[in-house]
Formats: sequence, structure tokens, C-alpha cells
Amino acid sequence: MEQRPLGIAAIEDKIVQAAVVAILTPVYEAEFLGFSYGFRPGRSQHDALDALAYGIKARKINWILDADISRFFDSLSPDWLVRFVEHRIGDQRIIRLIQKWLQAGVLEEGRLIETTEGTPQGSGASPLLANVYLHYVYDLWVQQWRKRYATGDMIVVRYADDTIVGFQHRHDAERFLIDLKERLAQFALTLHPDKTRLIEFGRYAAERRAERGNGKPETFDFLGFTHYCTTKKDAADFQLGRRTQRKRMKAKLREIKEMLRRHRHAPIDEQGKWLGTVIKGYFAYFAVPTNTYPLSAFRYHISLKWFQSLRRRSQRHRLTWDRMRRLITRFLPSPRVLHPWPDQRFGVTYSR
Repeated sequence: MEQRPLGIAAIEDKIVQAAVVAILTPVYEAEFLGFSYGFRPGRSQHDALDALAYGIKARKINWILDADISRFFDSLSPDWLVRFVEHRIGDQRIIRLIQKWLQAGVLEEGRLIETTEGTPQGSGASPLLANVYLHYVYDLWVQQWRKRYATGDMIVVRYADDTIVGFQHRHDAERFLIDLKERLAQFALTLHPDKTRLIEFGRYAAERRAERGNGKPETFDFLGFTHYCTTKKDAADFQLGRRTQRKRMKAKLREIKEMLRRHRHAPIDEQGKWLGTVIKGYFAYFAVPTNTYPLSAFRYHISLKWFQSLRRRSQRHRLTWDRMRRLITRFLPSPRVLHPWPDQRFGVTYSR
């Protein structure tokens, strides 16, 4: 797995960065566009997911561009970033502070490595500075491109450096992709060649692909969910399905298995309470409509790993599966949908 350097600031720098972010946030909140959701006050990942789901369902979207910016935090140009900040902020003290943070470098095995490009992740100011960079490089450009060149419906949702763009017409999507590559290249950024995909998706994707003999529509991942085309249970109407991204679930299960191994001999009640808290936190994010089965599978796999861990506490264990079921019922919450349908929440949030 690829590792990225983290810029962990000293306590004094953290205080200064928090103060600068508190000052700049209201300034840029008045400038940022509506389809930008990442690391902004009052906006969450589920707001971005709701907007995407609502857009796919309510607009004439037939194609999805899943664009992945390659190594964004490592590749952005500090010179361009400072120029972008200077475009809106005239206080040179703020500018000098930002320049120092960008040039601070990172420590790796006791050695200071200077940074000539990118911004270290882990600092309090990085999310805001990344949003500023993409606001000028991507958001404003996309807004103008949609007005000038789009011949049909088009939706855009961006969360930090993850962006999904939907199109009515394929030729719009193909032209946008070409123009986007050229735009990003001007500012030291590139699209990941393997992770950037244009797929047929939406209300009529399954029908059209079946007519051509292409099989089911492809899926795409965004903010931990795999999005797929399906239909409502009681009708043939199109329904956007969302399920937990497989690699997210596997990573969480590996983490839990390791923690169970480390605390195998802790009291059973203590383990049960901890696992219940983990599952509640997991459900708080992933318990959306159409995702009930993956939630049940997650709970089942945790139950099985816990059972195996407890049986390894002693070669003379007396733990039966019947007793284990009572422990599971007592400590592990059952899956249930905690989030409303996206169009319901989106309609309340943006009633206009």
C-alpha cells in the first residue's frame, strides 16, 4: 500500500493554523460553489452523496465520469496556491505564514525532507488550502464549461479531490474529459489513467446495454459506497442503488480482527461493548437504503471473528454457538436503515 508523508505540526503551529483557518473560512465560504462539499462547515459526505443521487434521478443523466486526480496533495503547485490566495487575501502576514507551511517539509526517520511541490497532509490548514486550489483550478472552470459547451443536462459533485460528473450526452462527456486533462496539466495535476472512467449509467442504461448485448451497467465508487443501477422492488422504475464499497468493508474487518487478537483475554463484556460501539459507528455512516444486506454481512463476519477469537482463549473452551448467539444478540446491534432516501433529505436541505 502506498504511503504518503504527513506533516504533523507542532502545537504552536496548530494554534496558528487554526486561527488562520477561522479567519479565512468565512471569506472563502462566500466564494466557494454549491457543488463543492469537502471540509466545509455545515456540509458532510452524506450531503455530497444526496446531491449526487438526487441529480442522477432528477436530471437526464446517461453517462458518469468518475475522475480521480492522481496524488493531488503531493502534486499541487505551491506557487500557484500562493497566487490563488493572493487573489483574494491582501494581508501579507497571512501569505507569509502559508508560504512557511508549504516549505516546512516532513520528517522521515529523523531526517528533514524539504518539499518543493504539494502540501503536507495532516496540517489543520491543508483541507482549506486544497479547496482554494481546486476552486480556481476546477470549480470555476467547470462552471464556465457547463455554460459554454454542454449541450444537455450535466451535474457535478466534488468532495475534496474526489469528483463525479454526470452527462446527458456521451459527446459532452468525451469532450469534457479531454478539456479537463488539458486544464489540470496547466496546474501541475493529472488524472489517474486507471481510476478515471467514463461509464454508461442512469435510468435507461440497463435497457440500452441489454439491447446491445453488453450486460449490466458498470458501477462506480464514491465516498465509500459503490453506486449501481437497479429498480424498485414493487415496480420497474429506476432506482439508484448504493452498497458499502467492498475494500472499505474488508479493511474494517481486518482492523477489527487485529484488535480482537490483541485484546483476546480481556473480559467478554468489555469486548462486547467495544464491538457494539464499533458497529454503531459503522452503521451511522453506511446504514442507507438499499444497503441492508451488506450491513447484515458485516455484522455476521464480526460475530464469526469474535466467536473464533473467544474459542482461541483456551484449548479447553466451553463456548458453544448457542451461547455465542446470546452474546451477539446482547452486544451487537442489528442492522437497520438510519438515513432517509437521498431525495427526501436533499429536498429538505435545499427546499428552494
